[in-house]
Amino acid sequence: MNGFALSFYTRLFPMLLGTAHLFSALHPKLQTFFRVRKGLFEELEQKIHKLPPSSFRLWVHASSVGEFEQARPVIAALKKKHPEITFFVSFLSDSGYNARKNFPDAAAVFYLPTDTQENAKRLLSLIKPDLLLLMRYDFWPNHLLEAKKYGVTLILAAAVLQRGSAYFNPLLKGFYQSIFHLFDQIYTVSEQDQLAFRQLFNCQQAETAGDPRFDQVFLRSRNCERVAHLKPLFKNRTVLVAGSVWENDEHLLLPAWKELEERPSLLLVPHEVNPETMAQLYQELQNHSLEYMAVSALNETFDPEQQILVIDQIGYLAELYSLASIAYVGGGFGVNVHSTLEPAAHGIPVLFGPRYHNSPDAEGLVAAGGATVIENQKELATALKTLTTDDAQRKKRGMKAGAFVQRSIGATSTIAEGMERYLGV
Repeated sequence: MNGFALSFYTRLFPMLLGTAHLFSALHPKLQTFFRVRKGLFEELEQKIHKLPPSSFRLWVHASSVGEFEQARPVIAALKKKHPEITFFVSFLSDSGYNARKNFPDAAAVFYLPTDTQENAKRLLSLIKPDLLLLMRYDFWPNHLLEAKKYGVTLILAAAVLQRGSAYFNPLLKGFYQSIFHLFDQIYTVSEQDQLAFRQLFNCQQAETAGDPRFDQVFLRSRNCERVAHLKPLFKNRTVLVAGSVWENDEHLLLPAWKELEERPSLLLVPHEVNPETMAQLYQELQNHSLEYMAVSALNETFDPEQQILVIDQIGYLAELYSLASIAYVGGGFGVNVHSTLEPAAHGIPVLFGPRYHNSPDAEGLVAAGGATVIENQKELATALKTLTTDDAQRKKRGMKAGAFVQRSIGATSTIAEGMERYLGV
């Protein structure tokens, strides 16, 4: 254990925080970070004051919406068996908070306060949790240390130790080992992660459970109400859904699709739908002389054979894959590929760029034969041609993608049943 590293952090962080606050006016994201946390405790206190007494309080923390999706099936399983539990949900990111601020199963959804000892003590005294479920990562030492002092049971779920991550840095390894040892139970995504926790960090409380997001994605794949009005438009057609695409993806995808002799219908979903992103996308389509229609303006004149359907509204993507024959997932030509599980759950072949090694899901999908990694426009055109014209090959790869998801279902029950040991029931 490296108590010195944690002690150094608690002294250093307030200085770093003060510096960040000083320069936040020059950085929009930092400005937003501090702005959304103004009045946080007062608002939370008002919500908690109205709550009826509860026998057990469970605090769930997620960095953003992706990590929260891993927690959702666990929350649902516990809520079903133990309706008396009061849930609190915190987020680090504003995107996560804004996406799930009205989550109905939580008594309060709030931003995690900045990680100072004072803030941590104030938060713990307000929500008085019996158990903290932290999803995947986002380790804020002061909040974890204060929770431990408060007597809170700490559980880390969907934990991974990716190759090349900061956890293995010789200068930081002792620090993270101290953090990991605060947890009473660690549920890992894979056996390899479990071994790494036990052998490299001496965390014997690590146990393989899998990734509960597989359960959540599979359940969501059964719900297609949002896209029901689109289904007749693409009936009996080969459909390519390009999800979470960035500008780099568009530069390859649009010309590759355009050169196909047999074009699948194309549904284009940008990674963001703000005015700037949409204006850039429309300009790119015009540069390639491609006809399109936005879903917000959809009318009876839309022709899926001649026009691209552009999704300029949020909340569609996961269900859109139910209409797809092939999926292209963006981000692989940027920092990292976006979620590949949603299309795989629908049993369709998946394509994405070369930057996917920070995603265990994408790596597993490639290894299973359900995904193809694209390096350039030529490879993308070739892959699209094969999957569009060769029905047998498309179905074969799609079945492998679907089987990959099916094999990975079941983490929710392992985690939820394990957590029940701490409920006193």
